[in-house]
Amino acid sequence: MKLIEKCEEKLKDKFGYIDEIAYFNQVKVLNAFKEHKVATRHFNGTTGYGYDDEGRDTLGKLYAHAFGADAGIVSPHLLSGTHALTVALFGLLRPKDTLFCISGMPYDTIRGVIFGENNGSLKDFGVNFEYCDLVGGKPCFEEIERKYKVTNNVKVVYIQRSRGYELRDAFSCEEIGEMCAFIRKIGFKGCIFVDNCYGEFVEKQEPTEVGADIIVGSLIKNAGGGLAPTGGYICGKSEFIDLIGKRLTAPSIGLEVGSYDGSYRNFYQGLFLAPHTVAQALKTSLLIGQAMGELGYKNYPSLDKIPHDITRAIEFDGADKMVNFIREVQYASPIDGYVTCEPWDMPGYDEKIIMAAGTFVSGASIELSADGPVKPPYIAYFQGGLTYEHGKYALERILNKIGG
Repeated sequence: MKLIEKCEEKLKDKFGYIDEIAYFNQVKVLNAFKEHKVATRHFNGTTGYGYDDEGRDTLGKLYAHAFGADAGIVSPHLLSGTHALTVALFGLLRPKDTLFCISGMPYDTIRGVIFGENNGSLKDFGVNFEYCDLVGGKPCFEEIERKYKVTNNVKVVYIQRSRGYELRDAFSCEEIGEMCAFIRKIGFKGCIFVDNCYGEFVEKQEPTEVGADIIVGSLIKNAGGGLAPTGGYICGKSEFIDLIGKRLTAPSIGLEVGSYDGSYRNFYQGLFLAPHTVAQALKTSLLIGQAMGELGYKNYPSLDKIPHDITRAIEFDGADKMVNFIREVQYASPIDGYVTCEPWDMPGYDEKIIMAAGTFVSGASIELSADGPVKPPYIAYFQGGLTYEHGKYALERILNKIGG
């Protein structure tokens, strides 16, 4: 606890700035609620076709307003971040189009969607894919321009904000804005698409406010505030949301239908809580990063700045320490805290993954969780924390186990 108290003292100014961001975003979200006159009737579910489902339609408008976008789709029928990304990409791309990723190779689970073989991927439907490697964790604008000019029919430029299982910092909205401005400068007129997972409400702006046309994310990460039981969101320009809506349902129907028999209350209340919840996760990330750094463990992002997403990568010198770190997160969890995690094969990943997720919402990574592929370099990816106090308790356990 002495080490933790020392770290808290060092982080006092950063914690104050995180509180400032949370207040700014709380006001922004509250103004969205007021603008769209949210009332208790919006919590009511519907059945069948869901014609005139006020809860569904207003929820989309609410998220769009909070993210500085024209329109939005927010749906429990979007099963995960990967599913939301898939629906959006299939809505925007056509045969012989090219998807061009300028932030390196995308995250593991979306790769099968983009270039899987005989699994219904974009590639199977004649969509091409190109990408540019990052240099030192940052986009190489010269290489982006070179590849863009020799690539045919680029219709979507793709940016992944968070690191996935890579050792780099997440992109800030300022950096995303620079990427958007550059890709427009070299002549791109299509859709700039940002995988926004883990980045919502971390800053005062969202990518749609700095040049992105579409942003996509999961509701069991930041945007759902820890209350949304499932779902995803897609927000951006109306012309693109309309196309994506026709893929979410059917080309002849679009966003006119879609029922949900449960209550929408947790989706609304989750968005309301999200700025505060994200602040709790950011403080937890900084505390764990500071403490692990004091003990000599390399971790990312660097501790000299506010993180641009809620994830932290911590590097270990062997599998045992990595596994023990992740197990302690599970042992500190309110749900299944008695369970010992083991590396295992998981859908969408090439390597065995060990994952701690003792969460109220299954797999919710806005809640305290950690995971990583068990292979060199041994990196544990830590994220979430509904309350700072929970994160602090987990850190105490971790330090006692691995050398505090």
